[in-house]
Amino acid sequence: MNLDLLGWSEELALSFAPFAVQQLQVGRVARQHKQIYTLYTEAGEISAKISGKFRYQVQSSEDLPCVGDWVVISAPTDQTATIQHLLPRRTLFSRKVTGDTTDVQLIAANLDSVFLVCGLDHDFNLRRIERYLVMIWESGARPIIVLNKVDIGEQIEQRLLDLEAIAVGIPIIQISALRDQGLDELTPWLQPGQTVALLGSSGVGKSTLTNQLMGEPIQAVQAVRADDSRGRHTTTSRQLICLPSGAVLIDTPGLRELQLWTTQTVVSTAFNEIEALARHCRFRDCQHQQEPGCAVQAALANSQLELQRLQSYLKLRKEEAYLHRKQNQKAQINTKARWKKITKSMRQRQQGKWQ
Repeated sequence: MNLDLLGWSEELALSFAPFAVQQLQVGRVARQHKQIYTLYTEAGEISAKISGKFRYQVQSSEDLPCVGDWVVISAPTDQTATIQHLLPRRTLFSRKVTGDTTDVQLIAANLDSVFLVCGLDHDFNLRRIERYLVMIWESGARPIIVLNKVDIGEQIEQRLLDLEAIAVGIPIIQISALRDQGLDELTPWLQPGQTVALLGSSGVGKSTLTNQLMGEPIQAVQAVRADDSRGRHTTTSRQLICLPSGAVLIDTPGLRELQLWTTQTVVSTAFNEIEALARHCRFRDCQHQQEPGCAVQAALANSQLELQRLQSYLKLRKEEAYLHRKQNQKAQINTKARWKKITKSMRQRQQGKWQ
């Protein structure tokens, strides 16, 4: 396999240089099943496991490889290589795990762009799109909104106007994956060596789009329900696919829950028009509720801002702040546990010297 077409770069080569002199090799994670990784390497497709040393050094689940990662491996024995190191990531799309646990689920790494696929049928949802955009901005990748099912779409002109209001400067492409219509407009982001992820709810047509881009049916597809246009998961796991164009595509299952996992204030990026208004509020810590001199509330009263847009912004900011508090609490607990472990180890060493 050609590493350049897989997304290899000069920056990665510099990071890999110290390992190259040790006769180690490099591969990109194409799939993961429990603790077994499928890698694409210059020698072809191989299986790999994480070394015990690597696993021992891992501080959190974010330090483990995921689909799209570049890893350093030792020469395979019995057709299985050993992952020794994880090369630095450029971008990382992740979310909070479902439920009340404060932990991260890694979706895909080293993305150049993300195709946010939305159906122009009954399942079209502006608020869900806003949440996806926040997560894409957090990943560091470029968002491109792909409106699928234009052939059966409803209220297309109005939906375009609504999208343009919440996604300023983001490309919006209209296609029909089923009828192979408009796919040429995706070409700028599908150049050789580029990595693109497909994101979106079940039933929006990600698998159909993947099949069209591949030129053959490699993904199963199913019909969606007529009443709400929702579909089942036809893609059950994330995988890296090499397209005929030379680009790399990472298809993902539909995400039922979109809980944020942010390390910085990225909600402001997705809601920059509200952030711009907030700079004119009388109070620096204005919550944009009923405070006097609130520029955001004034824009709402003058119909310059939609109520649902503001409600979505406030909800996501509240969720972001809550997550940061939980992350800080977890970090403090982990630090305390780590120092306790170090102290215990030092005490045992001292006792060994005295005996």
